[in-house]
Amino acid sequence: MLTATQWSTVEDKEKFLKHFERFIKSGCKETLFYKWFYVRLSMMFGFIAHYNKNGFYHEKFSTGERIDRFHHSILEFPCYGDPSYTYSDVEKIIQKRINSILPFPFVK
Repeated sequence: MLTATQWSTVEDKEKFLKHFERFIKSGCKETLFYKWFYVRLSMMFGFIAHYNKNGFYHEKFSTGERIDRFHHSILEFPCYGDPSYTYSDVEKIIQKRINSILPFPFVK
């Protein structure tokens, strides 16, 4: 169950989660790496924003090895925070599902 925050509705969190799965299942297609998706993802799992969306995409998804590191970093992240203030509830769901949506190791 997802929890709304002051800034995001449950529907916002559901939209992100659904798109995350779509993006990963696509093989991390750059055409699905939308600005809104980048903004939210760059604030999750201890990631940092880099200089822009393209820099983040290149760092996390441009090779199979980078996708593997992305996958691994998600699995090891402790998901800090209260879900009424963060996306920690979404992070926990992603951790439970990521092995079924992205085989590890990933070969691109």
